[in-house]
Amino acid sequence: MSVVSLDALDLAALLCSRVCHDVISPVGAIVNGLEVLDDEKDEEMRQFAVDLIKRSANTASARLQFCRLAFGAAGSAGASIDTGDAEKVVRGLMEDDKTKISWNVPRVLMPKNKVKLVLNLCLIAQAAIPRGGEIQVTITGDDGVSMHVAARGLNAKLAHHVPALLAGSPENGSVDAHGIQPFYTGLVARESSMHVSVEASAEAVVIAAIAWA
Repeated sequence: MSVVSLDALDLAALLCSRVCHDVISPVGAIVNGLEVLDDEKDEEMRQFAVDLIKRSANTASARLQFCRLAFGAAGSAGASIDTGDAEKVVRGLMEDDKTKISWNVPRVLMPKNKVKLVLNLCLIAQAAIPRGGEIQVTITGDDGVSMHVAARGLNAKLAHHVPALLAGSPENGSVDAHGIQPFYTGLVARESSMHVSVEASAEAVVIAAIAWA
């Protein structure tokens, strides 16, 4: 199947839909918490609302900071991004009581699109372990010529449509807001002259991006 091409407006609209989807839930929870504070007199319920607002604000901030690097023009004044910043947003978004991050990446300035690529590979890995587990990120070689992101957890599984989207050839020949993230990941990989492959087993999903020879 040939590679699907999206025009700039459609790509921008679908990515915006993806970002809005990521932040609408915590923002909605903040609104709900504020409404409780306005209406509720019980001190216990008011404290519950305050805690909800704090948690939701932290979640919204983590998602926006991640999206800024993964999808946006963060650091547009230069061509490189510090991999330490990438680690920070990955841990902020994905590491919690259920999911641990193993970050095996040297602290360097890396080409912007390669940082975007590894962040988007992490998103795909996270989706493969909805019950939690471990996400292991490894980058080797000058300027990140080899990337491996492994997701290990109970019933680790990659959605069946993801490999085709990564290759730029969705099964039905079109891309919607649900599929734009892996499709965009493939675009960034090809722009970075890298090939993405996926290996899946009962224990792990491993996504690799290797520079073309």
